Order: sequence, then C-alpha cells, then structure tokens
Amino acid sequence: MTDTPFPSSPKDRPSSTAGFVALAETYFTDYYFKFNPSSGTQAGFHEYDSQLEDYSLASIQKQIGSLKKFKDRLSLVQPATLSWANAVDYHLIVNDINARLLALENIRAWEKNPDFYSSGITGSIFTIMSRTYAPPDERLKSVIAREKQAPAVFQAARENLKNSPPIYVEVAASQIPGLIGFFQKDVPEAFKDAKDQALLKEFAATNAKVMDELKSYGEWMEKDLKPLSHGDFRIGADNYRKKLLYDEMVDIPLPRLLDIGMANLRLNQQAFKDAAAKIDPSKTPQQILAELEKDHPDPDKLLQSFRDTLGGLKNFLQQKHIVKLPSEVLPIIEETPPFARALTFASMDTPGPFEKVAKEAYFNVTLPEPTWSAKEVEEHMAGFNRGTIISTAVHEAYPGHYTQFLWVPDAPSKVRKLLGCSSNAEGWAHYSEQMMLDEGYGRTPGTDADHDTAFLKLRLGQLQDALLRNARFIVGIQMHTGKMTFDEGVEFFQKEGYQSHINGLRETRRGTSDPTYLYYTLGKLEILKLRDDYKKKMGNKFSLEEFHNDFLKQGFPPVKLVRKVMLGDDSPVL
Repeated sequence: MTDTPFPSSPKDRPSSTAGFVALAETYFTDYYFKFNPSSGTQAGFHEYDSQLEDYSLASIQKQIGSLKKFKDRLSLVQPATLSWANAVDYHLIVNDINARLLALENIRAWEKNPDFYSSGITGSIFTIMSRTYAPPDERLKSVIAREKQAPAVFQAARENLKNSPPIYVEVAASQIPGLIGFFQKDVPEAFKDAKDQALLKEFAATNAKVMDELKSYGEWMEKDLKPLSHGDFRIGADNYRKKLLYDEMVDIPLPRLLDIGMANLRLNQQAFKDAAAKIDPSKTPQQILAELEKDHPDPDKLLQSFRDTLGGLKNFLQQKHIVKLPSEVLPIIEETPPFARALTFASMDTPGPFEKVAKEAYFNVTLPEPTWSAKEVEEHMAGFNRGTIISTAVHEAYPGHYTQFLWVPDAPSKVRKLLGCSSNAEGWAHYSEQMMLDEGYGRTPGTDADHDTAFLKLRLGQLQDALLRNARFIVGIQMHTGKMTFDEGVEFFQKEGYQSHINGLRETRRGTSDPTYLYYTLGKLEILKLRDDYKKKMGNKFSLEEFHNDFLKQGFPPVKLVRKVMLGDDSPVL
C-alpha cells in the first residue's frame, strides 16, 4: 500500500532523521498553517490568530502549487534510511499532501459547497472565543481582525461556487439563521468581560458587518445560487478509492469493503435481535427498540444526563485497569455550537496539542431546535435514549475521544501530534463502546449478563449506535459510487440501521459531504484485529491495559502504521 518501504530495523539513523525532521517542520510553517491559520489557532499556535484563510481562487491555486512543490522535495527523501518513528511521520505527511491535493483538485468542495464558506468563517471565530488562552481584550482584537476579512470570504464564495448540489445549498441555507444567532448572541457573550471601550465599539461594527454578510449570503443562495444548482454530490468510485488510501491508508477494493461492512451489519443486527429476545421474547426487536427510544430524558435534562455518566465511566476505567488516564479533569458538557448542529448529534472539542494555557475540552451535545414540532423533537430525542447516552459518553469521553486527546502529549513527534486519520480516532472511540460493555461496564454485580435487563438495554443502545455506523459504511460507499440514491440512503438508515426518519435524514445529508464516514466501523474492525494479532504475539503476557496504552501513545496515525510499530510486520489491517 505504501509507495516506499519502512527501514529494515527500528534503529535510529541520526543524519537522515535530522534532515527529515527539519523538512517536516517546514511543511507546517511554509504550508500547513500558512494556508490554514484557523488550524494554527486550534493547535495552540496563536501567532496565527489575526489571520484568516484566503478563500479566493488565486489562493487555492497557490495552495495546489505549494503542495506539489513540497511533494517534490519529499520525493528526495529515502524512507528506508529513516528511523521507524520518522518513517511513520514521512508517510503521514505524504498522505496529507495527497489528500489535500485530491480535495482541492478533484473533490472541490470550495467550488460546490456553500457551507464551506459560512461555517468556515464561523468556525474560525469559534476557535478564538471558545477558550480563554489570553485576556478577553487580546482575543477580541484577533476576532476583529478575522471579522474584517469576512467580506472577502463571501465574495470568494460568490465567485467560486458553480452548479452546487441542491442538498449542499439546502444544508448551508438551513444553517444561516443559527450562524447569525451565534454572532448576535454567543460571540458578544464570550467577550462580556472585555474592558477596552474603543475595542468593543470596533467589535460591534465588525460583528454587525458579519451578520449582514451572512444574511446577504443566505439571500444570495436562495435567489441566485439555488436556481442554478443541479450538481452531483457524488465523488465517484475513483475519488472514493483515492480518498480512502490517502486519508486512511486503506486500499481494500470497494466490493470487498462492502462485503465487510454488510457482514458486520448483519452480525450486529443478529446480536440486537438476540438481546431484545432476552428482554422480552414476546415482542419483536422493533417493538423493544420503540420502547427504548421513548426512555430518554426531557430535552432540558439532556446535558445533565450526560454529566451524570462521566464520573462512573472514569472510575470504571481506573478500577478495571482498562487504560491509563493522564488527567483527572473532566470535559465540560455544553450545547453544540450553531454552525455544527445540522449534521451532528454530539462531538468532542479538545484543545490543540500545543495549547499552553486554555486546556478545557468541550463535550458538545445537540439539543432540539426551538422551532421544531413535537414530533421532530421526539424523533431527535429517540437518538438519546438511556442506552445511547452511555455509548455516546463512552465514545466522546471515556475512554473515547477525550481519553485519546489526553495521550496526545505522549505522541513521539510534532507530526503525530498534528496529523492522523479518522479511522484511528473515530475507530478508537467506536471500538470503546463495545469494549466497555465486553469488560462488564453496567453489569449488575452477581447477575448473569443474559438475565440482567438493565445491562441488556445498555447493550441494545451500544448495538443501535453500531448499526448507525454500519449504515454509514454502506450508504457512504453506495451513494458516492452511484449505487444508491439519497432517498434510498434515508430508507437504509431507517430499515437496516434502526434509526428514526429524522435521524436517517440527518445522517444521509451528512454522507453527501462526508463520503468516507465509514471510518467508524472500519477503524473499529481494524483495532479489533490488531488487538487479536497483538494478543497472539504477546501470549500469556498480554495485558488489555498495556495494549490500549501502547495504541494511544502512537498518536492517531492510520492503523496500518500502528500495526507496523506494535507488531513489526505488514500483515493486513482486515
């Protein structure tokens, strides 16, 4: 799969290593943060705070040229002469360059997706306001500097967007009111302690200008862009294969991947049926699921329900020696920011690996919108039943994303602190959902698991989330290779993934712009296989805690590279 070999042994080669480390550093200074300053802020490099991405066509072309030049420089490196650790970094940078070129030249979200611009500018402001890494007046100066550049963002959008897919316009337009509300309420609230009156006056003007720009952009989408938007969101089989290769280092043929995904879907469906029958054999799995989905907190109690789960999860990890926790600090649970609500239920927002001051991590949960009907609210809350609340908390916090974030400082290099892949990060979080129950979380002491109704309900919640990820696996491949329509995708989520209609609709919408969101199940299966192979290698010396610690200390590179380090071979990931 890799274009170049690993060194034959893990011994360091100082001269080669030193030259490569210097070259890797220039990738971040000369390209990565230069063209993506908001990523610099998020990572903890605050010298980029006053800068904003240049969305113009000229800048996009300049990015492409810079990436190709850096790729040429990397072609002079001989990975076989590097240490193993630097060989991993080499492949991460090469893959990152290839992935970015594919996105800019082939997939072209900048030409198709209007949300790329409106949520882009919003996210850039959010990275400054969300953490108090500097006094409010200082951070407000950076917000003002970025807001002043916002009109150029929307001008670039009007010039760049061509024949957008209708679903992209629909999603982007639906988010505009929430984004305006974000600038109207949330951003001023974040800087209520700022003291400089002249600065506050300037902020009021730039902030009002952003809201005007967003309103105008929304009107332009409806009036001018929407009538001309007949584009296809599908990226096609060739781009899909390349995206998997560059993003996840997976080159398994798509038909074989579909077979793997369907097999796991059927396995989880059968496990769901078996668990449901143990709860009440007189009812169908669908009836049991319908009852479970009604067992959820009221919307105004949802955040507290998540808060109530974290302490128990953390204690279980420590008592059962599941994984080392480098910090005792809990993440902060809050409502999902407006610009991320349309396509996500829950997420973890962690500080960047080089953030020195503001170390808060935020566990975001999407609440029902005030404008929704009672039916829409109930369908949304069905996805937050008691079982899925636990699996979501495991996924996002313990021992999922938040725990993996706590290990990032132990990653062996700057490259591995900054670059990685979703099949590792999301795969780890999804793997954790199943692993925690396998290890006994939620079991009533002294009760047989097959007769422990409370535990069986947790298992059903975990399996429902697994089926959701299975459906993403199938729908993503099938929609983007032309084998499934959008409406068929919604139906698949409902029928095969055991999701409500509103959640199936949200998930299918997400799949139009996140084609490879199969990385949850893909990564989970890769990690399960790695664990089995590592267990065979270690024999009676195997320790689950040591396996998890060794996995997490690698950073979050493709599992193929983790296998190379932990097993020392090139055995298949699946």
